[in-house]
Amino acid sequence: MIDILEHLNAVQREVSRTGETVTVLMRRSYQAEPAELWDALTDPERMRRWFMPVTGELRVGGTFQLQGNAGGEILECEPPRRFKVTFGGPNSLLELRLLPGAGSSTELELEHSMSEAPAPGGAGALWVGPGWDGGLLGLALYVTGELPADADPVQMANSPEVISYNEQSVRVWIEAVRSSGTTSEADLTEAAKTSLAQFAPDATL
Repeated sequence: MIDILEHLNAVQREVSRTGETVTVLMRRSYQAEPAELWDALTDPERMRRWFMPVTGELRVGGTFQLQGNAGGEILECEPPRRFKVTFGGPNSLLELRLLPGAGSSTELELEHSMSEAPAPGGAGALWVGPGWDGGLLGLALYVTGELPADADPVQMANSPEVISYNEQSVRVWIEAVRSSGTTSEADLTEAAKTSLAQFAPDATL
């Protein structure tokens, strides 16, 4: 059983806005060496276990496609420290950074910047933040060995337990956006309704 509060509280979330660019920054610590975590994040065989299948030319200058989701171009890669890609379009940039933590742990930083956000101001964070929360959750369960060998991440994402997690994630992101002061309350409310409809369809504000 997933400890929803434990996993939600394990992530630090920030929302910022510079001009028309909205940036989501997330940090989470994992009990794995940087090289091990890097491999889980970049090896297609391992990615399909906790995230989703990926295909493409996985090298700088190459392209990738997540099955049933976004694709993009690989812009920068410095194993086992960081990589940067476009995600779903040239105006959407995703960067992952791995930093050594205490003992054998690694801190993962995920930064997603959108120069054409899908909602006014920082409210655009509600389109991507809860989705990345789900990804970081899957990675945590994989790294700790809590995912069965035959686990299907897609089926897991549609389970009542994960949908409940998604609902709480949306609510946490609502507060993160509100605290950032990057959008109006009216725009935040509309974005929150849309986000809940996407990530937790039976939930309401």
